[in-house]
Amino acid sequence: MEQRILIYAPGGQDAALAAKVLARDAIASHACRSADELAEQLALGAGGVLTVDEALHAGVYSALEAYACQQPDWSDLPLILLTHAGCDSLPLRQAIATLGNLTLLERPVHILTLITSAHAMLHARQRQYQMRETQRRKDEFIASLGHELRNPLAPIKSSVALLKHLFPTSEQVGKVSDVIERQVTHLTRLVDDLLDVARISNGKVLLMRAEFELQQVLDHVTELCQPAASKRHISIALDLPSHAVTLHADYARVVQIFANIVSNAVKFTPDGGHIDITARQAQGQLQVAVEDNGIGIEPEAIARIFSMFEQGRTVTGQMTSGLGIGLSLARQFAEMHGGSIDAYSDGPGRGSRFIVTLPASASDMPASTPGAAGSESPASAHQPVQVLVVDDNRDAADSLQRLFQLDGYAASVAYGGKQALAAVDMAWPQLVVMDLGMPDMDGYEAARQIRQRAQGREVLMIALTGWGQGEARSRTEQAGFAHHLTKPVDFDAIGALLRAHLAQRTGAATRAQ
Repeated sequence: MEQRILIYAPGGQDAALAAKVLARDAIASHACRSADELAEQLALGAGGVLTVDEALHAGVYSALEAYACQQPDWSDLPLILLTHAGCDSLPLRQAIATLGNLTLLERPVHILTLITSAHAMLHARQRQYQMRETQRRKDEFIASLGHELRNPLAPIKSSVALLKHLFPTSEQVGKVSDVIERQVTHLTRLVDDLLDVARISNGKVLLMRAEFELQQVLDHVTELCQPAASKRHISIALDLPSHAVTLHADYARVVQIFANIVSNAVKFTPDGGHIDITARQAQGQLQVAVEDNGIGIEPEAIARIFSMFEQGRTVTGQMTSGLGIGLSLARQFAEMHGGSIDAYSDGPGRGSRFIVTLPASASDMPASTPGAAGSESPASAHQPVQVLVVDDNRDAADSLQRLFQLDGYAASVAYGGKQALAAVDMAWPQLVVMDLGMPDMDGYEAARQIRQRAQGREVLMIALTGWGQGEARSRTEQAGFAHHLTKPVDFDAIGALLRAHLAQRTGAATRAQ
């Protein structure tokens, strides 16, 4: 269907004759009887459209314009419009101005002209399909790259946590651990940004909305950006409304919006500078201004700084670090929430100002960090919590097992799905932290079989993997996992999930008595 030419020529024999001419040269076509049918067939796929100027009055212009507005980035549907000699009308001018990839052929049209134009149209469309395939393969490569990079990052992060546990008083170990941890965090963020580009391109980003307060978000953002700012003696000041401001949004994405803007301000502000974050709320809209006294933005650059992979110059004149996608992602996430981001600057050396607008409401509710849990350790109970770590990456499995053991858990390890099943048969765990991509039996199948073996026994299963796409998350839920965490993950995050699970069980048991 993607190789055929759709024909719409109401009245007369134009459609039948055109189909006959194309068929002689082995060009597939389909004659549509109405503009509505043309729209339906376009949705199924087409190499191009052949129509006539009188059809513009019969709804074809609306159908083609609607398709042109919603077609993906790789697509530029080629069109051939047969016109009467000397024809000039408002619909024709609209078509020329707005439909884009349009070729006009005056009637009567020589058969050879029509055939060569049709072949040229299909050839151009074929190049677009090649671009689509290249984009698909690129997205698959980025997803695989993210997975492969996250796998070695996980044991590195766990090993750093182990060092801090083993040598809590060593200043040298602390300094080295902090360096490794900062670089792992930076690399993880770069990987996440790359994956977000692929997900947004494919429309796979889903917002996980919940209610939280602006104060929590900006405290989190300050915590993320303060180390880089402090290193260069750059101050970050907050000026927030006296009342609590509640957002119904995706917490992680909102943090990402502001963190990208603030970290960008840090990069482009000289040593000893300052960054001011000011929030105001009016008529259900929150406006947060991030203003710095940095190197500023040239007037002609303001229009392109939100473009993907756009790079600027740092305060030293060198190219800045990063991928040049942070501001683009921030704007796209803001727009997904029904908001916007705008940039302003009085020119080079005059600083810059970014204004983020998001839907919000006033609230008297006290702030509570999303996902926060009690600090009481379940390992302090009389019986230690049984934990099973499953990963075919032995470094990742062993380092995570050791972390659990140092925290007082009874942790064992399995290096594959089949070993995991044997381990649960020997000692039933209360927590299973399992990788998904394992050679002998993947984590999905192992989780399903563990659920079958449960026979009423409680177990919290957490998927710990390099795959973060929506498809992987839905599969983990179907397999019986309660949570899906992407590598590398903070050990405290796993502990918080376990504590919340055990507290919920204890509360349910108390209510049942």
